[in-house]
Amino acid sequence: MKILITGGAGYIGSSVAAFCADNVITPVILDDYSKGLREFAEPYLNYEGDIADVPLIRRILSEHPDIDAVIHCAAKIVVPESVSAPLDYYENNVSKTLVLLRELCGHGVRRFILSSTGSMYEGGDGQLVDESSAVVPHSPYSASKWMLRDLAATGAMEVVALRYFNPIGADPKMRSGLQDERPTHALGKMIEAYQGGGTFTVTGTDWPTRDGSGLRDYVHVWDLARAHIAALECFDSVMLQAQVPGFDVINLGSGRGTTVFELVDAFGDAMGVRLDMGTAPARLGDVVGCATLTGKAERLLGWNAELSISDGVRHSLEWAARLPAVLERERARAAGRA
Repeated sequence: MKILITGGAGYIGSSVAAFCADNVITPVILDDYSKGLREFAEPYLNYEGDIADVPLIRRILSEHPDIDAVIHCAAKIVVPESVSAPLDYYENNVSKTLVLLRELCGHGVRRFILSSTGSMYEGGDGQLVDESSAVVPHSPYSASKWMLRDLAATGAMEVVALRYFNPIGADPKMRSGLQDERPTHALGKMIEAYQGGGTFTVTGTDWPTRDGSGLRDYVHVWDLARAHIAALECFDSVMLQAQVPGFDVINLGSGRGTTVFELVDAFGDAMGVRLDMGTAPARLGDVVGCATLTGKAERLLGWNAELSISDGVRHSLEWAARLPAVLERERARAAGRA
């Protein structure tokens, strides 16, 4: 089997590519390296360029006529940035994706797996959502992920959208991980506090959750990679059971979510030391959050999260220690190409 992974040099895409390679599936990477790292793509067949570069897409499909499906991970993903620059997000995540889809349809590639987002759901009440929950995109980023159902209705393409919330961890073999040296999510702030000998502050402790702290749905990136390939392997059976012809949504997560206090505990379990922690009132804009049930993924894909939050913490820290050297090699590559 051979698949095209757009954004295959990014955090999620590179994990999917590595999982493919470990399971006798040939990945073909397309990435413009605006966020992805060349080092992540080099072990595989790879092309540099934009998903809306029609001659390049046609070249890839001509050189690899045996591509069976596309896993689409090429998207801008920073929510605050999408709010400040919505047209950029709609151009990249919608307009350019439409160009890609037209070319795929024209070449008879009908299987499309969208790496989507749990932020589609209204949520925000500390409760668990599922695929039938109200969809209320809260940002141009999440709104940009909601467009493929109409294409599937034409019969030109079959689509499985995988929705998940908070990836953590890294490839357990340390081939790839998060490219950001200073991530702003809670785990990133914990790592920063741990490495700098500081204190991690939990903001908001009276939310309607099991311990008063916010609820998030952390899932190991390797489990996400495994889910993408499970969706590929089960694609036809998923389509047979889809309520909307040619289109289905499957949520991925832990099945119960993780509170911020629980994440602090998992950090301590992973490191064998307690993280210095303080508390403060919720900040303006903070939300209680939500997580997803995973019954549909278990039923249709035979998938549930296997790696623990502590595994995700440990792998994130191991990758964070390696990342400076990876980025230095990336800078050397860029200098050599200049």
